[in-house]
Amino acid sequence: MMDKMIFGRYIPGDSVIHKLDPRVKLLASFYFIGIIFLCNNWQSYTLMFLFTLLALSLSKIKPSFIINGLKPLFWLILFTVVLQILFTRGGEVYFKWGILSVTELGLMNGIFIFCRFVLIILISTLLTLTTPPLSLSDAIEYLLRPLEVVKFPAHEVSLMLSIALRFVPTLMDETEKIMNAQRARGVDFGEGNIMDKMKSIVPLLIPLFVSSFNRAEDLATAMEARGYKGGEGRTKYRVLKWQSRDTLTALVFVVLTVILVYVRN
Repeated sequence: MMDKMIFGRYIPGDSVIHKLDPRVKLLASFYFIGIIFLCNNWQSYTLMFLFTLLALSLSKIKPSFIINGLKPLFWLILFTVVLQILFTRGGEVYFKWGILSVTELGLMNGIFIFCRFVLIILISTLLTLTTPPLSLSDAIEYLLRPLEVVKFPAHEVSLMLSIALRFVPTLMDETEKIMNAQRARGVDFGEGNIMDKMKSIVPLLIPLFVSSFNRAEDLATAMEARGYKGGEGRTKYRVLKWQSRDTLTALVFVVLTVILVYVRN
């Protein structure tokens, strides 16, 4: 499962999505996540899914790769949807047992919550798959730069976010290696009740924490050896340039918003 986690990974490519300015991709992703909550019917969710599928096709990333990468999050999504269905009341009642009930409104909300989760995960994954971590860091720093007026450490925050994003797949790979080593010693992570499964995870935590601290120390030493002293006075090797395709992308999102407002009424 860990080797299928794709969040935080970057896949090199020359697609239209890859070539977009990281600033417009970052802003567009957050904006897309925001307008998802405007959806309130089947037409609006269908529109958002069609737009997401179009973006995925333009990225030239294999759909099977993205679907396999989303499988580890399936149970989290399912758990949230089940809670929404069982504890939301309204409309016709299909099933009732104690405080649990399945109603028309509960089913509808559960399906809509499922659609929101899938859309958010897909667009977030598309952002990281098509944007190098260093470019994403530059975009975050640029967008946070106005806050430097109030002494906000924009460079340091962007550096921390980019390092965290960069090491998500590394930690997943490390966890998979530790799990394989534990399996070779007879540990079974799939048998027993919930408490047994939780106890089997404990042998993973200590070596994972030790490995993480060692990697953090090595990273700090490497940055210090290269003369890193913060963002003040630093120049940029990669200069971000806003182009016509970025403006076109912004206009596409304006049109998407207009259509969404129309179909949701």
